[in-house]
Amino acid sequence: MAKVDYSTLKKGGFMRQKQKNNFSLRIQVVGGHLTAENLKAIAEAAEKYGDGHVHLTSRQSVEIPFIKLDDVEAVQADLAEGGCRPGICGPRVRTITACQGDQVCPSGNVDTYDIAVKLNEKYFGRELPHKFKFGVTGCQNNCLKAEENDVGIKGALHVEWIPEKCIFCGVCEKVCREKAITIKDKIVAVDYDKCNDCGRCAKSCPTDAWDTKPGYIISFGGLFGNHISKGFSPLPLVTSEEQLFRVTDAAIGFFDEHGKSGERFKFTIDRIGEEEFIKKMEEAYYG
Repeated sequence: MAKVDYSTLKKGGFMRQKQKNNFSLRIQVVGGHLTAENLKAIAEAAEKYGDGHVHLTSRQSVEIPFIKLDDVEAVQADLAEGGCRPGICGPRVRTITACQGDQVCPSGNVDTYDIAVKLNEKYFGRELPHKFKFGVTGCQNNCLKAEENDVGIKGALHVEWIPEKCIFCGVCEKVCREKAITIKDKIVAVDYDKCNDCGRCAKSCPTDAWDTKPGYIISFGGLFGNHISKGFSPLPLVTSEEQLFRVTDAAIGFFDEHGKSGERFKFTIDRIGEEEFIKKMEEAYYG
């Protein structure tokens, strides 16, 4: 009997179960997005090759458990016909997660799915010292919990008051959770040291008296496993996709260059030093 290459199976999304010769197959789900065709193929595969149920993971993937070793190639072929690709495990860039963003959610400031797809195309499956996770969330409500990821991307909206459009209704001041807006003597003032670029003021304004520019808040070194660490955000607001991908390239490159096998990104940053890491990120930020 040929020896089973468990490492290759794991790289292809097949994770060993406690039951001998049974595997849970992880499906690649980018940004939480599945089509009806995908869902039909997954359901049929679960019925045909599994035990009729699927598991929804904490990172928006779908897993089909109880796949038999002899059915590995057949289930891959059937899923491919339904537009599904296997996910990935091990020391690699994992599937990118995202909330619904501004295409669906009224609070969203950026198109999170579009960013997730582009990140996935650039980095998915890239070999690194350890697993590496991106998460994209659309606004400060932070439904995707960006700071839990190795690199978190949070949609932002930079605002500037337009005096000639303002009727001084006071709505912006009331909705600002950071108390960054004050209205006095027919002047609307924004304390940008307090402002978190959530955009609630602009979205609530009845006369569109705010000029808005979308952007991204980037966090690094988040971790939520055996050790828990909130990612930190040392950079100013990222204002373009080009700038965003310069920064993500630099972060991946830093980990690839300095990381040790089995070491998560946060601990690489700690070992090399935050000062050195921030210097590299600032170089990428400013181009």
